Amino acid sequence: MKDSRLQILNMSQSIKGRGAQLRVHNRFFELEHQVLDEFLNHCVTSDEEADTNKTSYLEVFPKSFVNKVPSPDVGMGYSANPYQGCEHGCVYCYARNSHEYWGYGAGVDFERKILIKKNAPALLEHKLRSKSWQGETIVFSGNTDCYQPIERKEEITRRCLELMLEWKHPTGIITKNSLILRDLDILKQMAEYNIISVNISITSLSEKTRRLLEPRTATIKQRLKTVALLSENDIPVNVMIAPVIPSLNSHEILPLIKTVADLGARSVAHTVVRLNGQIASIFEDWARKTIPDRADRILNQIAECHGGKLNDSSWGRRIKGDGVIAKQIADTVALGKRTYLKGRSIPKLDSSHYLQLKDPQLRLF
Repeated sequence: MKDSRLQILNMSQSIKGRGAQLRVHNRFFELEHQVLDEFLNHCVTSDEEADTNKTSYLEVFPKSFVNKVPSPDVGMGYSANPYQGCEHGCVYCYARNSHEYWGYGAGVDFERKILIKKNAPALLEHKLRSKSWQGETIVFSGNTDCYQPIERKEEITRRCLELMLEWKHPTGIITKNSLILRDLDILKQMAEYNIISVNISITSLSEKTRRLLEPRTATIKQRLKTVALLSENDIPVNVMIAPVIPSLNSHEILPLIKTVADLGARSVAHTVVRLNGQIASIFEDWARKTIPDRADRILNQIAECHGGKLNDSSWGRRIKGDGVIAKQIADTVALGKRTYLKGRSIPKLDSSHYLQLKDPQLRLF
């Protein structure tokens, strides 16, 4: 799709700088605050705003930080998320549903109510010191981005990475924010021990598409720069074309793979968009308001990839999709890999350094 065909929503009708354009009721609550919100909207004067659209932050203190990932099709065993909710505002984000477990909605609440795990570094160190822990790779951002804007102030992710380096523990990172370059000093040292790999999410080469789908993320230019700088410093980079959305960014697969391959990426992976839980209504509302001329086509093709439904939770199919369109996407990605990434791969991370530090007896061998 050409940039000129993107119809951006009239800002007087939109929630500026947000992906979701509506507030979604929390499925676990019988009551919500919608009545109060509507009352306030009627009470403000003409020169006041009923909704300030500001992001608020709340400190939370969970009992655990490293979580086992039971899903067999995700590709990671353990994840760690310093924050819940994500200000990036990616309208398609599968993690939106998890915000309901914290008492908030999957729509604009997910982007404006950010929970900060202040005790994450202490919980992480406790895990690394545990006698039963065997050094399995821990991936930061399995749910929400560990480098979202608040990280610039809080530096929780950086403190966690300092611990991972100290313990020489295998580490994965998933992000779409160039803020990761702030921690290049740590990542370079980790790369010397082969204990780090980075996944950079890039859904498009178009800034207009990026602004529509991911309003508060790093620009495409900055993300490409991040791929290049990490690669120049021998830090393995996998680029995630995630998600591929039929008729929105699916035509960009080959040029995107070529671009990141030229910048030094060692591999690419893809997912087909899945609109699980509340995300189906959030995405459909966004599509009909933002790209009304293409909404039906996009929604119908997404459904074709998931057995005729927008909401698909079937293992395997939910990630890669099924049917003719999903196969075309997979075949295009495979062609791009053969053409531009032949002979490249992400190395298996090394846990031996961590195990030797943890058990001094092993140092004798």
